[in-house]
Formats: sequence, C-alpha cells, structure tokens
Amino acid sequence: MRLLLDTQIALWAITDSPRLSADARSMITDSRNDLYFSAATVWEISIKHGLARGNMPVSGREASELFSEAGYLELPISSVHAAATEELPDHHADPFDRILVAQAISEPLRLLTHDKLLTRYGDMVEFV
Repeated sequence: MRLLLDTQIALWAITDSPRLSADARSMITDSRNDLYFSAATVWEISIKHGLARGNMPVSGREASELFSEAGYLELPISSVHAAATEELPDHHADPFDRILVAQAISEPLRLLTHDKLLTRYGDMVEFV
C-alpha cells in the first residue's frame, strides 16, 4: 500500500512518540508499504518551528533528513495537486491539510492522519 503521512503522524513516527497509535505504527513498520512525506509537511514544520509555534520538535531541514533516513519517499507539490484543492469540499480550512488530501486523491495514496475531520474527504483518508 502507498501511504502518505500527515504532518503529525510523520513527526510522531520519526520521534518514536507514544502518541503514535499501534495501528499507525504497524502500518508504518510494514515493509510492504511505501511511505511518503509531502513537501507541504516540511513546509508546515519549517513555518511552525521558525515561529516557535506548536510542538515542533525538529526543524524542517531536520525533519526532511529524518524522513529520508527512515526510508520515506518525498512527494513534491505539483500544479495538479495545487489545482485539485479547489475541487475539495470545505470540510477543512487548513491549507496544509487540504494539499495533503489533494495529493492523496491525485496520486492516489492513502493519507494517514490523526485529524478525524479529514476523514470526511473519503476512503483514501484513514484516521489512526
């Protein structure tokens, strides 16, 4: 399965956080799954880390390196992804989450998230 990790799940995975659910941990450690992180995730981490907002345990540069070291594949943001955001219903206003959903739909990938609201976008979003 091809899995796109949302920002929180990706951070919890690379920091081995106890907040990462057993289901998410199992999916992430299953060698049959291909794991992706979005350029949007690194962008979000960079912004919040730079502003000292939220719980950003690493900088964007560190996160990118840790994701790569963990074997995650980088998913750039394309114009197709950006354009797909305008077709999304207004279930969620966060632009980072909206681009992740658009990427999951466009590629296709299964988006792993801990944001229950994102499940309103459909079956390609999995709450873990």
